[in-house]
Amino acid sequence: MLQDYENFISKIYQKTGINLALYKEAQMKRRLTSLYQKKGYSSFQEFFQALNNDQQLMNEFLDRMTINVSEFYRNAKRWEVLEKSILPELLRKNSNPKIWSAACSTGEEPYTLAMVLSKQMPLSRVQIVATDIDENVIAKAKLGVYSERSLNEVPKEMVQKYFKQDGAYFAVADEIKKTVTFRKQNLLADNFGGPFDLIVCRNVLIYFTEDAKESIYRKFSGALRTGGILFVGSTEQIFNPATYDFETADTFFYRKK
Repeated sequence: MLQDYENFISKIYQKTGINLALYKEAQMKRRLTSLYQKKGYSSFQEFFQALNNDQQLMNEFLDRMTINVSEFYRNAKRWEVLEKSILPELLRKNSNPKIWSAACSTGEEPYTLAMVLSKQMPLSRVQIVATDIDENVIAKAKLGVYSERSLNEVPKEMVQKYFKQDGAYFAVADEIKKTVTFRKQNLLADNFGGPFDLIVCRNVLIYFTEDAKESIYRKFSGALRTGGILFVGSTEQIFNPATYDFETADTFFYRKK
């Protein structure tokens, strides 16, 4: 049984880049055994063969394995402000902006950025760096397959243009995927690089202590060029932006002074 499970996680890693060994073994094994039994299979070997031959089943499996709390165009009104007010100003200063999606989770945010940018510049010129500390969410982001619920806020024309439906799942178009480079990064410990024109980090810092938050805001400020923008989540308003050399550009958008 142990050998069966170890072979399974090795094959899943080779096929998807998702490393199930990073999860607690007893818990994950129990969860997966319940899933394959429910689907009518009697071993991990049998289940992998089915996954390998059935993309729909594989999509469902991936959806279960990586708990997805993100979605495209989350808080859609803020993305509208980015598109209509913030980006035109940034693009006037730099027609090839340097953009970073920090703590990008399973990829919805950087892919949304690419779609928003596609309305203002050719996708061939869009370059977005996307980072997260979790290797498994990065692997899922690179695959670019999402359940229907993740697309609730996506404008219809964008769904038609940049997604391909396969049953209950939607795959992001390669032309959007090509604009994003994913890599592993620890916001607390790693260097941020830069200078960036736009940093997007939304609905993440609420999980950090006040001291950690302050440290990260200072690092974001240091990684932005003068006039660059930090875009935060709708529960993460910065009440003392001047402390970090920011001024308010709009609600949840901060400009580096």
